[in-house]
Order: sequence, then C-alpha cells, then structure tokens
Amino acid sequence: MILPRATIKQLGLRALPFADAASEELPLGQLLRLSLFQVSVGMASVMLLGTLNRVMIVELSVPAMIVAVMIALPVLVAPFRALLGFRSDTYRSAIGWKRVPYLWFGSLWQMGGLAVMPFALLVLGGNPVHHVPFAGEVLAALAFLMTGLGLHMTQTAGLALAADRATEETRPRVVALLYVMFLVGMGVSALLIGWLLRDFSELLLVRVVQGAALVGLLLNLVALWKQEHVRPMTKEERDLPRPQFSDAWGELKDGSRIRRLLFVVFAGTMAFNMQDVLLEPYGGEILGLSVSSTTLLTAMWAVGALAGFALAAKRLGVGASPYRLAASGCLAGLGAFSAVIFSAPMQSPALFYLGASLIGFGGGLFAVATLTAAMTLPAAHMRGLALGAWGAAQATAAGLSIAIGGTVRDIVNHQALAGNWGEALMSPATGYSVVYHTEIALIFLTLIALGPLVARSHASTRTDRIGLADFPT
Repeated sequence: MILPRATIKQLGLRALPFADAASEELPLGQLLRLSLFQVSVGMASVMLLGTLNRVMIVELSVPAMIVAVMIALPVLVAPFRALLGFRSDTYRSAIGWKRVPYLWFGSLWQMGGLAVMPFALLVLGGNPVHHVPFAGEVLAALAFLMTGLGLHMTQTAGLALAADRATEETRPRVVALLYVMFLVGMGVSALLIGWLLRDFSELLLVRVVQGAALVGLLLNLVALWKQEHVRPMTKEERDLPRPQFSDAWGELKDGSRIRRLLFVVFAGTMAFNMQDVLLEPYGGEILGLSVSSTTLLTAMWAVGALAGFALAAKRLGVGASPYRLAASGCLAGLGAFSAVIFSAPMQSPALFYLGASLIGFGGGLFAVATLTAAMTLPAAHMRGLALGAWGAAQATAAGLSIAIGGTVRDIVNHQALAGNWGEALMSPATGYSVVYHTEIALIFLTLIALGPLVARSHASTRTDRIGLADFPT
C-alpha cells in the first residue's frame, strides 16, 4: 500500500521534535522560523560573555577589571526590558504591528553594536591610529551597550510575539522549544566562532565579529517575516493618548501576584547562577581535573537543562502548576549543590559531574516554570510588560550573581589561606564552598517566597495549562 504524499508529509511533521508545539494559529514552519531570534540572541550572548571576554584578556592584554566592567554593561540595560515590553504592548502604527517593529530595531541595535565592536576593542587594546584619551574605553562601552540593548529588545519582543500567537494548549511546548533554540544558538556559535578564531589575528577578529553581526541580522529578518498580521488602524485610533508606563505597571502589580513572582525569579536566578564562573576552576583546582575534563561540564549542564525543559513542557501541557514545577527545580538545585560540595572531601569527579547535571536540570525547570507563570498571569494587553519584567529580573540577577560569586570566592580564600579563620579552613576549597552554601541559602529563600504562590495555584484548572519558554541571557 502506497501512502499519499500529503499523508507522508504529515507523518514526518508529527515525528519532528516539538511538532506538538504547533497549532493552527502558529504552524510548525512559522514557529521554527520565529524561534531563530533565539539563535541570534544565543550567538550574541556567546560573543559578549565568552569569545570577546577571552580575546580582550588574552590576545589584546586588556586589564581584567576593564573587561569585567565591559561585560557588566549589558546587564545595566536589563531593567529596561519591562519598559521595552510595555512599549511593544502599546505601540501603534498604520498597519497595526506591535511586536515586529521592536524585533526589527532590536536587530539593528544588535548588529550595530557587534559591527563596531572589533574596532573598539582594537583601540582599547592599544592599537589606535590617533591617540585620543579614553577613546578605546568609551567606544567599547558604547558597542557593548548597543549590543546589550539590541539583545534585550529582540528577545523581549520575540517572546511576546510567540506568546501572542501560541494557544494556551501549546504555550508550554513553545516555551521549551524557544529555550532549546537558545541553547542551540549558544552551542553552535561557540564551536563555530572558536574554530574560526583558532589562528587569531586582528583582521580575522574583525571578519568574525562583523560576520556574526550580519548573520544575526539575517536570522532575525527571517524570524520576523510575516509573523504578525496586518491590522490597519484609523488615524483616530493612532491619535488616542497612549497609556502611561506607571499606570500599566500599577495595574499589573494590583491585578496579579507579579511582585512576589519577580522576587522569586530574582532570588532563584541568583541561586542558580552564582557558580557560573566557578564550576570549571573548582574542578581543576580542587579535584585536579584536566582542561578537557572540565570542558565536559558545559555538556553535562546542557543535558540536564534539556531534560528540565522536556519535563516542564510535558507537565505544563497536562495542566501542572508552574509554581510547583519551579519549586521542584529548586529542590533539584539543593541536591545539585550538595553533590558539588561533597565532591571535594570525597574526591569524587562522578559526584561533581552529577551535581553539574542537576544544576542544569533544576535551573532549566525553574526558568521555564517561572516564565510560564509570567506569561499567563496578566491580561493579553500587558503580556509584553510582564515578560519584560521577568527578563529584567532574570538578567539583572544573573549578572549580579556572577560578579558576587567571583568576588565572594576571592575574598573568602584570601582570608582563609592567610590563616585568619583557623587551620581547618586553610584550603582553596573554602571560598568555593562558601559560594555554594550561599546558593543553597538562596534556594531556601526562594522556596519560602514560592510557598504562597503554590498554595494559591490551582493545577487542576485549564488556566494553569498554559506555558511558555524564554532564554535568558
């Protein structure tokens, strides 16, 4: 028996991963195209936090303090994500588009920042044509700010557009798909950019970074193409007074549990991200693992995160409460950091790898669940504002936690190794252990804040079936 071509095509589509995330309102082809904005954001994140970080310190010999300031600049833009989301909620145009203009201009800012980035870094590294005081620092800061603004604008508008187009039944799977595409963008970009820069030269740096800027713009252009319906507005509608941000924010806070949720997002993100720059040094310095062995940590974390995304999509799809899932992610985090702490006295790399996997699993489950809650708490006309607030809390906490984690580790180790805290604590593991114990305390704080939200959630209602996903810088 020969099946018709249309039947074979439908069977193939159903067999694809996340095929059940599609709906009549958002077909699979359009969903996959839309998710490309997360690939672009992942690539830009790798450039800012990984590739250019190393290039500035190693190849260009830029002082580490200046590098840290530059890397932190995009975090300063993160709190404005709520305002960007609100502006996309209330934007008025003759053709009725709201999200696409912000996706487009975010793409331009992102491309512009990366396009001028290599020249700014070369000047910062001491290779200017004309010696102008502080020119390198100012130009590099502007480039990082432009890229950060574009990244946050693109992701906020893209997530809001995905939330608008998805149905309540498919949003959990759409969320998980967008998270996976963010990870894919980071992973593929890291490998490809690292391979291209294997024989570093200044000209090659310009080519690679500007090539990444162009690729990001093209990906976002493909992503936004025909994603928002044209709804012509009359001149009278466009001339109506626009709502004020303060009024909308007051309505959002009064009409939902958004303040408690944002605190949960902030505290939980701090808990899961404080160790971001410490896991690999911990494995090498404390457990004696080789460089190749510690590079496996990223893979272990990614596998755990993907498992968390898959579980979140499945559970939210059958009506589970996002708050309960967020609490489950926190509980997984308690086990994760306990495993990492005990791996040192037990000298157990296997326990260390298990802890890294559980950090990815718990963090992924927590992020998807809280994003789902943020997307479903407010009314549709404030969805961009709510997603922007979630992104602001998440990105700000991530940036601060990384800086705090490294600082705490250095301060504690300086005191401990000097013998100020007694012979028992004269070990390089002391600083790491304090950071991990701090993360455990933050998880307990997050669980305390989650309690009232879990108590008031009704997992049995169809309202809680909605779900959503995002990435998160």
